[in-house]
Amino acid sequence: MPMPNTAPFSRRHRRLPLVVALALALPLAHAEEPAPTHEHDAVDLDSVQVRASPLASTAEELTRPVKVLAGERLDEAKANSLGETVSRLPGVQSSYFGPGVGRPIVRGFDGARVQVLSDGLGAGDVSTVSVDHAVSIEPFLANQVEVLKGPATLLYGSGAIGGAVNVVDGRIPEEATYAPLEGRAELRGGTVNDERTGMARLDGTSSDGHLVFHVDALHRETGDYDIPGHAESEHAHEADADHDEEGASGTLPNSALRTDAAALGVSWVGDRGFIGLGYSLFNSRYGVPGHSHGGEDGHDHDDHDDHDHDHDDEGHEEEGPVTIVMDQRRGELRGGIDDIGPFASMRLKVARTEYTHTEFEGDEVGTVFDNDSTEARFELTHHPLLGWDGAIGLQWADRDFRAIGDEAFVPASATRDTGIFWIGQREAGPLKFELGARHDRNRIDVDEARAIGPDRTFDATSLSASMRWNLNPDMHLSLGLDHAQRTPVAEELYSNGLHVATGSVELGDPDLRKETANRVELGLHWHQGPFKLGASIYHVQYDDFIYLAGTGIDDGGPVRAWTQDDARFNGAEAEANWTFAENDSGRWDARLFGDIVDAELTGSGTREIDIAVPHGDHNHDYTVTLARGGNLPRISPARLGGELRWERNAWRASLGAIRYAEQDDVAAGETPTPGYTLVDAHLAWHLDTASGGAWEVFLDGSNLLDEEARVHSSFLKDLAPLPGRGVAFGVRAFF
Repeated sequence: MPMPNTAPFSRRHRRLPLVVALALALPLAHAEEPAPTHEHDAVDLDSVQVRASPLASTAEELTRPVKVLAGERLDEAKANSLGETVSRLPGVQSSYFGPGVGRPIVRGFDGARVQVLSDGLGAGDVSTVSVDHAVSIEPFLANQVEVLKGPATLLYGSGAIGGAVNVVDGRIPEEATYAPLEGRAELRGGTVNDERTGMARLDGTSSDGHLVFHVDALHRETGDYDIPGHAESEHAHEADADHDEEGASGTLPNSALRTDAAALGVSWVGDRGFIGLGYSLFNSRYGVPGHSHGGEDGHDHDDHDDHDHDHDDEGHEEEGPVTIVMDQRRGELRGGIDDIGPFASMRLKVARTEYTHTEFEGDEVGTVFDNDSTEARFELTHHPLLGWDGAIGLQWADRDFRAIGDEAFVPASATRDTGIFWIGQREAGPLKFELGARHDRNRIDVDEARAIGPDRTFDATSLSASMRWNLNPDMHLSLGLDHAQRTPVAEELYSNGLHVATGSVELGDPDLRKETANRVELGLHWHQGPFKLGASIYHVQYDDFIYLAGTGIDDGGPVRAWTQDDARFNGAEAEANWTFAENDSGRWDARLFGDIVDAELTGSGTREIDIAVPHGDHNHDYTVTLARGGNLPRISPARLGGELRWERNAWRASLGAIRYAEQDDVAAGETPTPGYTLVDAHLAWHLDTASGGAWEVFLDGSNLLDEEARVHSSFLKDLAPLPGRGVAFGVRAFF
């Protein structure tokens, strides 16, 4: 197997910023004819068409909850990870395993319950296998990001039982551009981590309007980032009697990041359809802060303090800081045709992804994760049938996963998923209805030499019904009911060894059953003049919820076991926007939002499970007593956020703050996390050129109070706080 380049975070590769610098000059040389609206312009996000649904609908028209980022709002939100990019949306937060890893958490659900998509197809990475695996999607190259909240299993299968995040990047064009050549470019720097980022994208159309191409590229380098205090939390320091020194402060060691991404797509576009091919690559190299692959020291810390120390049981020095090289190559075929008999349109998407994730201990290769996957999606949108507009879909996925190395805690497996679905909608006066059904067959074949159980086959069925009631032109209510099922994934069934990312021994259960969620949600949307308000409350009841339970045993590391029990999630979220002034001083907008989720096991009493901890050619057997009630671990805290925005002529600015509450509703063995407030600000100056392009100079501030902030859902919360005060600055060009 060819190994990726193992060079450290080099600063020798400067070609892409030079390319971007040349691209920044293009607006001045562009044709004199004005171009239509560009993607950087301010847009009404509720009116943006949601690509995640096969039925053409805007965010406001959908009966299911969805939020969209695009235009200026997306430019301001873009960050190094997808999770951080969407983390300021109501009901959405981000996981954290250093600056290179941030996966979306939707209403308290993460991992294998939230599907991350690249324009409707799975990302093809292994970010659900381990918390230190990054998402292989670059948010800086996105046109828009869509977050489907609540079960999206109807559209995307059991891996979306908690929601889905769809990134639309336009890498395979589906229509001709407005001009022979258009695009955007950006150069930016940052103070908190010495960031240097350059990106550019171009879209072009032949003179006859049929041949359309897309090309993009990005290069990012950062150093170790600054922190406002010590890397290790006060609790972790006090719990470790062997460590008297204060440890790292001011800068978080081993938190550097380097990312390269590029893509090329070409399509032929006709009057009724298109067909296109695309190829992309994504390479990211990042350190894992506060983390080394040394042996365990025998201390039994709480659920979040498990980490490796500076020596193993025999006093040997650790092998060095852990860095990760992630490399993905992806080829895609997409096509579509409109007006074919009883069908309004047909769409086909196919992607082949080759992914490698290599963990280095110093300069030595530790563990290699390979994931080769193929996914296909076929959709037929039909004309009204018995009054229902609808779409029929077939989805198929094939995944071959391998882990090679001494710390490969999950055996090799092959997963085959096949799903068929129908979704339909109709209107009746002030009412709009949506119905849907999906059935999936999932099979997991595991490497017999390392398996702790047999191959498994599952069937999962999901049903959905939702309604929107337009009480008047300014207000509507929505009601959603879902019955969704999720089948266990390979890591939940077959994990059997030390999972270094979490510093624990992780044990799967090959007898796990599929989990079933029944959800009810009530929503309100009201807008009148300058006011806009959206709010929702929801309740999800889980049968056989799968979770990673602490056992209280330390055997070569704290032992955690995948198990299941009934659970419930209750939550609420709200967002209000008010344009309170629009005069000679400019336009002034205020935004306020908040969200909260409470999750707990609903059983009573206790139950016993048998576990076997591997030790070479034998096991240590235990019987563990688990409580059937109590809080679930690593649930995101409640938040309250506000923002003031101002726009006048070429200028726009904003000042915002989000208060994260203390999270003290914790599981057994889990420690509370203090609350914190993050303050951010944005300033931009925009200049339209005579050629139809535009320049934009920007200045963004983050964590302006320089507050120590630790993400409760992170396994690194006691070892790696969020970055301190930082300022990002740069220039964008649109043409």
